[in-house]
Amino acid sequence: MPDIILASASPRRREILDLMGVTYTVIPAKTELPMDRTLPIERAVLQVARAKAEEVAAPYPRTVVIGADTVVVVDDTILGKPKNVDDAKAMLRQLSNREHRVVTAVWICNGEQSEGFVDSAAVTFMPITEDEIVEYVASGEPMDKAGAYAIQGRGMRYVRGIKGDFYTVMGLPSARLYDVLKKHMMNCQTKCNTF
Repeated sequence: MPDIILASASPRRREILDLMGVTYTVIPAKTELPMDRTLPIERAVLQVARAKAEEVAAPYPRTVVIGADTVVVVDDTILGKPKNVDDAKAMLRQLSNREHRVVTAVWICNGEQSEGFVDSAAVTFMPITEDEIVEYVASGEPMDKAGAYAIQGRGMRYVRGIKGDFYTVMGLPSARLYDVLKKHMMNCQTKCNTF
């Protein structure tokens, strides 16, 4: 039985856990709870992260399970993953030459113990021309990313600055997550060789 499960198929989240030196197994959640747009953004994102973690944790009551969800917020509008090419282009036009917020929620299940947190970072974009938008979307990179960009990929070309944790923008707030994982691994009921 694994000591830690990542309830996400995101290669960015796997990369962050690898960089942190965490040993884990990937078991993505099969369903994704629709975001409740009536809730404050932080609570809505946390609710989705919790649902992912709890779904995967159900058959693994003695394992630490990490669920996460990330959204981009501009003018109080949530930008998730683009539905198509036109949607991706529209998102990038919204982000051009301005600041937006990236909100990542994390939920940890560990048997009867569970807890979550939300972290956000402010990202400012340079102006992006229409030709740049067309070229970037044609690369395919924006199509499975919240807000239609990857800060760790070609999308870095448009980032003027960040206030907050870079890894929150990438999909997992690394320092906060590591701190929470340490506590859960110390309380782990199985033999944990993760750290």
